[in-house]
Parts: sequence; C-alpha cells; structure tokens
Amino acid sequence: MSDNAAGKAERAPGRREAGKEKRRQRIIQAAREMIRETGSTGLSMRALAERAGVSLATPYNLFGSRGAVVVGVLQDVRDFHMRFASVHPGDPVDRVLAGVDLAVGYYLDDPAFYSTLWREVFNVSGEVRAAIYNPRRDAFWLGLIGDVAASGALRPGIDARQLMRQLDHVFRSVMLDWVAGDLAPEALGPTIRLGYALILCGAASDAARDGIAARADAIQKELMAIEAGRLADRQAGEAPAAAGQGRPA
Repeated sequence: MSDNAAGKAERAPGRREAGKEKRRQRIIQAAREMIRETGSTGLSMRALAERAGVSLATPYNLFGSRGAVVVGVLQDVRDFHMRFASVHPGDPVDRVLAGVDLAVGYYLDDPAFYSTLWREVFNVSGEVRAAIYNPRRDAFWLGLIGDVAASGALRPGIDARQLMRQLDHVFRSVMLDWVAGDLAPEALGPTIRLGYALILCGAASDAARDGIAARADAIQKELMAIEAGRLADRQAGEAPAAAGQGRPA
C-alpha cells in the first residue's frame, strides 16, 4: 500500500467518527427544541429524525432508545462541573450555596426545557431521574459537604451522606413547587438556599453556628423582599380595577 493510500485509510475512521458526532449533536439539538416546544419528553423518533435531517434509523443507531436521547440531551447541556470550577467563594458553606445558585441558573435560563425535565424527575420510573440523580452528582455534593466537615463547621457524628439526603429533600420539594407554578422564578434559588442554610445550621458545630445562622437570616430577608415586591405589584395591578368598580353606570 502506498503512503497516500495508507494515509487515507488512517483518516477514514476519524472522518466517520466526526460524522457520527455531528449527527449526534444535530439530534440532541433537535430533541432539545422539541422538548421545549411540546413540554414533553415523549418524542416522536420520526419527527426527531426529520427535525435533525437524518434517517429514521440514525437516532436508534446512535442512542438506542427515545429515553437515551433525552438523557443525551441532559448530559450535553450540563457543563455544571466545569462552570462550578470557576466559582471560588472561600468558605465551604458558601460553596454549597453557590452550587445551588449555579444549578438554579440553568433552570431559569431555559425554564420551558428544564421544567419538562423536572416533571420527568418526579416520574419515579423515568430515565431522566436516574440521569440527574447519578453517582457523579452524589460524589460532587458529598465532596462539598466533606469540605464543610473538614473545616470544622459540622458537629461530630453528622454523617455526610445523610446530610446530603436531607438537602436533596429540600431541593426536590422546592423544585416541585416551581414546576407546579406555585413558586415565583426569582424565589427559586433563595428558597432552596434558605432550606440548606437552616439544615446546615442545625448540623453546625458551636463555632460555626452563628455564621451559618447569619447567612440564613440574610437569605430570609432576601425572600421577604421578593415577596413584598410581588405583593406590591399585585396590589398595584388590582387598584385600577377596584377604582373602576365605583363608576356610575
């Protein structure tokens, strides 16, 4: 075989892989658009293939199933760990709260997409739930809680995994309220952070408790200001209607 032929043979697999990755990204982008538009992860594979400009067989060949496509979308849009690496609050407790804000930022940047995914999280048999609550994610939060413990901010005997589960309960319950439309978007992050701060305050060592309590107080004031602002807006909107009711016929 000539050097030219050998070079072509070596490049061919690379071109094939690049082509597969390009098609994969087109399918992921099409799936994201369809989830946002329809409010459902029950994608039609035929419609997905048409939107992505590929054959009907391609999504199955590259992903295997509809659920795997949805999980692929989730994995590709979540560069959470890379972005968190640029967050540098010095205190370990602040890093936990910063992680909440970063996660919530994703959801509020694209609420139509993420509210759909979180509805699937509450479907206990769904693949999306397993994709969000996975070992890598647990290891990340356990690492942050381990840093809090190592700083001396937790009482002896507090188990990091049990503490993480309690924080998870707060996160999921607040997300349910958001998905149901019972929580204003601007209150989402502060509500989760307040729950975290209160739990961490209960688990805190004597030396750290006052500092964590001060964070909880500050977050509570933030939430109260949000609620007061929304109440004022609502009353301002109701005032013209109430004034009009007194006009003579």
